[in-house]
Amino acid sequence: MKKLYPQALADNSWDNTGLLLEAPFVPSRRQSNNVLLTIDLTKAVADEAIELNSSIIVAYHPIIFRGLKSITLANTQQQTLLRLASHGISVYSPHTAVDAAPGGLGDWLADIVTGSKKNPELDESEAGSEAGKTPQKEDEDPFVDNKRLKRPTWALAHHPSSMQTTFRLGNQSTALSAIPHTRKPVIPQSPELETHPGAGMGRVVTFDTPQPLPALLDRIGRGLNNPKGFPIAIPQTADMSKLTIRTVGICAGSGASLLSSLDVDLLFTGEMSHHEALAAIEKGQVVINLFHSNSERGFLSDVLLEQLDVAVEEEWMRLREEEAGVEALKEALAEEDFEIMVSEVDRDPYGIVVLNNDVQ
Repeated sequence: MKKLYPQALADNSWDNTGLLLEAPFVPSRRQSNNVLLTIDLTKAVADEAIELNSSIIVAYHPIIFRGLKSITLANTQQQTLLRLASHGISVYSPHTAVDAAPGGLGDWLADIVTGSKKNPELDESEAGSEAGKTPQKEDEDPFVDNKRLKRPTWALAHHPSSMQTTFRLGNQSTALSAIPHTRKPVIPQSPELETHPGAGMGRVVTFDTPQPLPALLDRIGRGLNNPKGFPIAIPQTADMSKLTIRTVGICAGSGASLLSSLDVDLLFTGEMSHHEALAAIEKGQVVINLFHSNSERGFLSDVLLEQLDVAVEEEWMRLREEEAGVEALKEALAEEDFEIMVSEVDRDPYGIVVLNNDVQ
């Protein structure tokens, strides 16, 4: 992780990255050779890691932000750490190092908005079964007032935890292709790391030609694997169908502090407060919020899983050769295979209540 996302890239003025929990290695109680990736380290994710007998959890968000004067079972997060330590599971957090790295989270979001993100093919039957678990007919629009509709019911839809599939958005969707553009960090890394040129916090995308806002929404929907919806704010006198976007400011998670001073057409982030969004649309900007961790979670399966799979294979091969003569590690080093996994229970705290109007 430190090779892929050096801690020097993180915003160490407030962030807490690196190895946050180091569980002792006990040869007689060896962990499975698997790594569990998650955005948030919750009780449910800890349960999942314990059931999998994972060696380590890579949790994007640090579970420890500030100094601790005690570690007790009275605090839920500390309880999670104590449980993991007792089961021999370590915790690593990269957080803003991933945000800043070239090819990291900022560029993943930029790839989505520019149509550069590569998605695997998926047939329609499989897509319909996975898109939020509450399929909707193409000719139905939940935002249209239809007097024939019966008493509404509802379903709570969460964005999928592991997003390795893509979905069809409907008749108006068009084939995706990368849109010519330039991109740069909002705040370039200083001093620049030779191993990671072009790093920096946030991204500013400038399209060669202005893009219709509905086309960007289509790209974002596809790139995020068809969420049930996400908030958008536009100037109060504007018509969304007529808005065009030339420049986009991008920040994963909570982006207001990084993006609010930018002179761009669109702010693309995880969350902004009511007053921050209001200030933006008063300046004529458009704001798209994905919900905080939904602006981050897809990166795990789309990018980090494959990156780690390649890096760990190389590192594990090297380690097995270097430590081959250590008797205490003989059994552990004999196991050649390993697995990088994405949590199936990790999800944003917020879901979207989807109204179903076809029930009497």
